[in-house]
Amino acid sequence: MTMIFRTLIAIVAVSGLALSLAPAASAGDPQIEEAQRQGVIGERTDGYLGVVSGNVDPALMRKVNDINNKRRALYDDTSRRTGTTTAQVARLTGEKQIAKAKAGEFVMLENGRWTKK
Repeated sequence: MTMIFRTLIAIVAVSGLALSLAPAASAGDPQIEEAQRQGVIGERTDGYLGVVSGNVDPALMRKVNDINNKRRALYDDTSRRTGTTTAQVARLTGEKQIAKAKAGEFVMLENGRWTKK
């Protein structure tokens, strides 16, 4: 019973933290936001940004990698504080980011395929 209760509390904590993690790691970058609007990059189910279309400007790719590295660090920190795994935190955040994606932006489905929201 105690283990179930601890797990439930950890899931609730991770869910709450997941709402604020990824936006902090990418919000406000006009190049990233424009690339999302244009369908060049999108949110993946694993909590990271991904490239939707083939040729990406190297400067944009560096920003995507930087954001993903920052997200990974936040996910690692959150998983240590909540007693969960980095993958669990990342996955919950990915789900939240996909739910918050705007109409016309690309998001990755469970099967790994990109779709326009």
